[in-house]
Amino acid sequence: MRLPLPQFATGDRHPNHIAEVIETNTTEFLAQCLEPEDLSFPPMPPFGSWVCSTDEESGNQIYAVVYYATTMPIDSVHRAVALGLSLQDLREEQPQIFAMLKTEFRAAIVGFATPSANQGYGRAYQYLPPRPPQIHQAVYRCEPETIVKFTEELDFLQTLLSVQGAPIESLTAAAIRAVYQLRKADRQWLIKAGRTLSLLLKDDYDRLRFILRQVHL
Repeated sequence: MRLPLPQFATGDRHPNHIAEVIETNTTEFLAQCLEPEDLSFPPMPPFGSWVCSTDEESGNQIYAVVYYATTMPIDSVHRAVALGLSLQDLREEQPQIFAMLKTEFRAAIVGFATPSANQGYGRAYQYLPPRPPQIHQAVYRCEPETIVKFTEELDFLQTLLSVQGAPIESLTAAAIRAVYQLRKADRQWLIKAGRTLSLLLKDDYDRLRFILRQVHL
């Protein structure tokens, strides 16, 4: 048995469709990665990377930043044990291992876009949406152009700085690095982000310095 979720053939999925929401609340969601058809682990989205899902009732597209990821046994009773084998050896000698593991990640919601009259999405808002995505909604890696457009404004940085239960300084820096790369090393945008952080953290120089040191590229 693979995952206790309905899986579609890989060829039927959009290449950016990487996961499915399995837990959701106002500020974040937990998603389980969809397994590939071959004997390999599901691709784990990087820390600070951007993903999106949908609130089906409103049609809003929800944007979020990954702040935690884990691979663990599907069976919560039994823990994985060290076998002393390479991944290739596991594929040849213990292929069932891959069916016994799942990869999940948590993503902090930073904004949303409303559906437009035409196909696609219209105006983006950098605050929490009225509703998060529902259980079993698809989760996608964001298209680069979508995040470039969304991050023209920088209010999302304040949302990231208030995320609970995450290493928020490292998360903020990782999200900025990801956007900077998507923007093809746009130094003006990076300077603007640094100035925004300096305003948000004007009373906490140590935190500001810690973030900026990690942003350095």
